Formats: sequence, structure tokens, C-alpha cells
Amino acid sequence: MARQITLASRPAGWPTAENFALVEGETPAPTEGQLVVRNLFMSVDPYMRGRMNDVKSYVPPFRLGEPLDGGAVGEVVESRADGFAPGDLVLHGLGWRDIAVLDARHARKVTPIEGLSPSAYLGVLGMTSLTAYAGLLDVAEFKPGDAVFVSGAGAVGSIAGQIAKLKGASRVIGSAGSAEKVAHLLDLGFDAAFNYKDGPVGQQLKQAAPDGIDVYFDNVGADHLEAAISSLNQHGRVALCGAIAAYNDTTPPAAPRNLALAIGKRLTLRGFIVNDHGARMPEMVAEISGWLSEGKISFQETVVDGLDNAPEAFLGLLRGENTGKMVVRL
Repeated sequence: MARQITLASRPAGWPTAENFALVEGETPAPTEGQLVVRNLFMSVDPYMRGRMNDVKSYVPPFRLGEPLDGGAVGEVVESRADGFAPGDLVLHGLGWRDIAVLDARHARKVTPIEGLSPSAYLGVLGMTSLTAYAGLLDVAEFKPGDAVFVSGAGAVGSIAGQIAKLKGASRVIGSAGSAEKVAHLLDLGFDAAFNYKDGPVGQQLKQAAPDGIDVYFDNVGADHLEAAISSLNQHGRVALCGAIAAYNDTTPPAAPRNLALAIGKRLTLRGFIVNDHGARMPEMVAEISGWLSEGKISFQETVVDGLDNAPEAFLGLLRGENTGKMVVRL
């Protein structure tokens, strides 16, 4: 029997456990060109909150009564596709279930790395780092000497900040939601970090970056975006990655109220979706792998055990209870 998490109801505001259901069913037999994969780890990510709403977006909403999906890494147990064999480790998009049956063209074979959990392909060697890499280097057009501010510097942001340091940033500042997370960012090599719950973000950012910033990697939106606009130097660039501050709001946020500053400062604000930057994956994996082997980059995971605990892992992510990448071990 296969188990999977379905969307039982659509949340209004903050999701609850009642919005999810754990169901069991028979695993369908694979057809020609398909794989049966036993999932080892699955990812929970902030973008999934938007998919719980029945609204048009860059990715279709989850369907009521149907299993959720998302990044997962697992072991092939049956193959009816050329190039794949039982025992292969594959990355794919059918998480939120312990057994996945999928077309082989939607799976990517990955190589086990000694000393690294397969979950690394969901984080530091996967979409998490690709988001940080492409967002910083391509979208924000980072260049050596830039001062960089990363808001909500968790899984993606902590990698973005480290890449900025390795690429020659003059200063890297991060914000986080607890004293422990602030300490973690400083351990990673951030020049400054602050707890956004300790006071107005704008004031704390100006103290951390008295000479202003040139690049803002935005994971939060709202007051963080407003603070960054105020601190950005002329010709500053913003990579709009996420806006988690507003994901569970039922009314639009008031901030940023100072967008007009973007005119005189000649700022560039660019939204992006990581799926548009898949061509950068090989280069990212090569560079990040090198830094990992040299001990120049670090990452942290928060691991929750069991498919039945996946909804609580997702809710904990939204509450900021994770340090680094949140994954569920199946």
C-alpha cells in the first residue's frame, strides 16, 4: 500500500493540520517509460503555501482531494524506462508520498556522494542553491565589491549570502527571526545579522549597513523590502525571490510605502522563478560541490521524520521553526 498526503481543504489565512489528509491506496503498475520510486526525502517549501489557494499563478494550484507534490529524492524500485535501473537515485517532483510512479522524463538521475545525505539534492545541491545562485548572480547581477542584504536568510538566503562572500562582496547582511538563527548566519561568515523581531527593520539595516547596500535578495517583502529600498545605493538591484511576510495574510500588506525612491535612485527590481534558470543547474552544482569539498560553504538541514509528520513540518516552516533547509525523511 502506498501512502500520500492530500489537500483536504483550502486554508483561509494560516493553514492548519485539518487542511491535510493522509490516505492509503494501491500503487499503480508502471507503464512503458515509467519508474516506481521509493521516496527517501521530500521537501517542504514556502511557495507551496500559494499553491493551496485556488488562484491563477505561475504554477497550478493544488487540487482538493488530490495528493500534493513537490521536490523529492528516492530510489528506483522498478523501471520500465531505458537508462534507469533499480537502485538508481533520482530527483523528481512527486513528493508528499512514500511511493511515486512517474514518467522517467520527469526524473533526473543523481550520484550518491560519500558523506552527504541524499537530501542534499533537495537543498545545497538542488533547487535551494539554484535559487540563490541564479537570483544573486543573474537576476541581481551581483559584482565584486557589492554590499548585499539578504532577508529571511534561511535555506535559500543562507546560501545566497555565502555565495556573495565567496564572489567578493564587500559586506553581507542577513535578517532572521531568532537569536539562534542570527548566530548561525554569523557562523556562516555573514558580516552582520539581526533579528527582525527586535525592532524596526529599517533602523536595524541602517545600523548593519551604514554605507548602504547595492544588492537586496528579497525573501520576505513588506517591511523588509521597504527597508531595503531606503538603504539601497544608486543603481541598486533587487532580486524578488519571495514574500513570505504576506503568504498567510488575508489583506494586502501596507509596505513598501517608499517605492517612489526607486525612481531617483534608478533601482532595478526584478522578480524571478527558479524554473526559468534550469540551464544554470550544472554550473551551480559544479561550483557548489567544489566549495563543499574545500570546506568553503556550509549548510544546515532541519529533518522531520515520517510522511505523517509532513504537514506539521510544512506548518513549522511557515512559523520559522527550521534552521536551513526543511526536509522530511520518509
